Amino acid sequence: MRRRMMSLLLLIPAAYLVLCALVFFRQRSMLYFPQRFDGGTMLMLGGGARVGVTLHEQPGSSAVIYFGGNAEAVGYSLPELQAAFPGQSLYLMHYRGYGATPGEPTEEGLFADAQALYEYVRARHPQVTLVGRSLGSGIATRLASVRAIDRLVLVTPYDTLARVAGYHFPWLPARLLLRDRYDSASYAAKVNAPTTILAAERDEVIPRASSEALYRSFRPGLATFQVAPGAGHNDISLRQLQIH
Repeated sequence: MRRRMMSLLLLIPAAYLVLCALVFFRQRSMLYFPQRFDGGTMLMLGGGARVGVTLHEQPGSSAVIYFGGNAEAVGYSLPELQAAFPGQSLYLMHYRGYGATPGEPTEEGLFADAQALYEYVRARHPQVTLVGRSLGSGIATRLASVRAIDRLVLVTPYDTLARVAGYHFPWLPARLLLRDRYDSASYAAKVNAPTTILAAERDEVIPRASSEALYRSFRPGLATFQVAPGAGHNDISLRQLQIH
């Protein structure tokens, strides 16, 4: 009986370690859900980057760069963005492995593509707004911390991916396991552009505490926090956004 008890006691931590190892090596397949999209334009950008974008070009100096969610085909968000940012040129970035963009998504890879796209857009439009939804809020915040922009808009954002992972998987040491960390809170203090945060009242994916923690990470007076009444994580609309 003692041997069986000892074997069982040893089996439980061993199984837990195997589970942690499985999550560590397969986490990107749990984070990124590439979507097909047959439209869009392939841009050859600086550093040899090939990035698919959905374009809506307009005359004028203002442009919006959009970074979508982890399971979003951003091309389908074009009508919503046209309504939210009328008269502005729109550049919706397809992540690596999404749409026609080649490669596998990683935090550093997506950020490199975002920087290259920013340089392309900024050379054509002196006024640039960054919009990030859910996963894309981490890319937009980091980019805004190192590049000059006119406005930052974040929809259902988080302070760190580790907090979100810990919320959904409290029995895992998420902070130790994460490879792509998307630590937006550490970049927020370096942002100089006016920032609007739009949270969903009934968000079932990003806990409100995470969005509020990100808001507090910006310099005082720089960011505003709005809540879309009745909205969930996946049905929140940019039409509910109020930019002052």
